[in-house]
Amino acid sequence: MATASARHILVETEEACQDLKDQIEKGQDFGAIAAEFSSCPSGKSGGALGTFSPGQMVKEFDEVVFSGELGKVHGPVKTQFGYHLIEITQRVD
Repeated sequence: MATASARHILVETEEACQDLKDQIEKGQDFGAIAAEFSSCPSGKSGGALGTFSPGQMVKEFDEVVFSGELGKVHGPVKTQFGYHLIEITQRVD
């Protein structure tokens, strides 16, 4: 069965999400940004979500994690919770 590990940053608006993505792409640390700005409890651990299988996360999140490029920051990705930046750290197909 496929599994993946990822970390994410969750914020309320698409604009805030894009601004944080721009900061990361300019060299800011993903984990530090997650710790400071993410509204998800995982922010305290740099946004790390651990390892999970397809179907354990919401559909929009799964689609990115199980098809996107590893090590790249994806997003903004809109879900029922808000807007996410997602970094896929590992995937086993």
